Amino acid sequence: MDWTDPFLIFFLFALTTIFILKMASFWNKSSQNLPPGPRPLPLIGNLHIMDLKRPYRSMFKLSKQYGPIFSIQMGVQKMVVLTGYNTVKEALVNQADAFAERPIIPMFEEFAKGFGIIFSHGENWKVMRRFTLTTLRDYGMGKRTIEDKIVEECHVLIKTFESYRGKPFETTTIINAAVANIIVSILLGKRCEYEDTTFLRLLKLISENIKLVGSPSVMLYNMFPTLGFLFGGRKTVLKNRDELMVFINATFLKHLRDLDENDQRSFIDSFLIQQKEENKNKTNEYFHNDNLRSIVGNLFAAGTETTSTTLRWGLLLMMKYPEIQSKVQEEITQVVGSAQPRTEHRTKMPYTDAVIHEVQRFADIIPTNLPHATTVDVTFEGYFIPKGTHIVPLLSSVLHDESQWEKPHKFYPEHFLDSKGKFVKKEAFMPFSAGRRVCAGETLAKMELFLFFTSLLQRFTFQPAPGTTREDLDLTPAIGFTTPPMPYKICALPRL
Repeated sequence: MDWTDPFLIFFLFALTTIFILKMASFWNKSSQNLPPGPRPLPLIGNLHIMDLKRPYRSMFKLSKQYGPIFSIQMGVQKMVVLTGYNTVKEALVNQADAFAERPIIPMFEEFAKGFGIIFSHGENWKVMRRFTLTTLRDYGMGKRTIEDKIVEECHVLIKTFESYRGKPFETTTIINAAVANIIVSILLGKRCEYEDTTFLRLLKLISENIKLVGSPSVMLYNMFPTLGFLFGGRKTVLKNRDELMVFINATFLKHLRDLDENDQRSFIDSFLIQQKEENKNKTNEYFHNDNLRSIVGNLFAAGTETTSTTLRWGLLLMMKYPEIQSKVQEEITQVVGSAQPRTEHRTKMPYTDAVIHEVQRFADIIPTNLPHATTVDVTFEGYFIPKGTHIVPLLSSVLHDESQWEKPHKFYPEHFLDSKGKFVKKEAFMPFSAGRRVCAGETLAKMELFLFFTSLLQRFTFQPAPGTTREDLDLTPAIGFTTPPMPYKICALPRL
């Protein structure tokens, strides 16, 4: 690199100027009373002390040094990190409105353009979230109708596992497809076969994007968006998004052609009917096709990745701890027998319920949470946090809070059981986040996890592939925005 190149000198000068102006503005507004944190370097901020592959680990370490509320800087972006149950609850629950926004993050802004639910802002977010929750309930979220669809999918998944006849296989694609079919049935009014090439392609696009948005490449783009042309991860994310949007476009155009206002068959139908109503009244600010495409993409991704990832962690942990697997199977036999597990069985199965909760806590699949931002200037725990500040409510620190969990870094189902073996709810159990931006599909995800997990353990005993011992099973999470288990092979041995 030629450091005498005039263009390079100008470029570095421009970056430095932007950095200084941004920081001056931020620090002046905060009256120097931001939470403490490591001293940032020019341009790179605290990049040099962060593990870009697993930033939540670096944040957890920093909380030991600076306390439960601290500041870090990624490039020119200042962030406030909240750690521990009490701090995160105070922000997201007790001061929910003040911490209810999403920050302006280059990759998410370019990806979603402010539409949909997950990355949208202000009134658009409120209207779309309200419509989505109402419509999901209309199509059976938390009710018997959606339970029947999950049970039907359990039968297909079991037959697929049986087809391997006890030989080792990799579960990722199969479980992704099974879980995705539940949200697909709500969005489109039908299910897809596991071998459907279009379906499998869409699942691959979503998985790849979720992995990439948590990659060092995209994180660096978010810090230095003017250098976007250097980062291949950004290009792949947008290319995958465009391919997914082509499919969604074709799907809702087909629904539009077949639309019958008196026979709403799917989430897309309901949105299109609302769109017609708003257009008729000339009040349509939000029910347009950009929001529809984004919401369908949001629900498809969120309704697949997190639940399937949790289930794969569950099967891995059952292989790692066969004595726990045996106790779950004993309880299933006692309570359910050979009948189909149903949600009504959950209250009679405290140990199984505790194991599922502990899988979610231990797996910690969204360790940094989705980012939040302040809607107003906030004085929080004695610190001044300006409006629009990027907030990281570190869920990993809540799920591993030593003041809340007896063995925070161990897989220990007894976290959710009292001395008499009864199930105990824990306030610090926040895998779905909390407050205004809590996961919209929490009720559906809980039902799916219980029914898929108990149905599989009723029919199979899970063991590692031949030549692999339980000690060989790796519990190190993979890299990405979510933290799935490392790829593994499993043997599903029939029980009944």
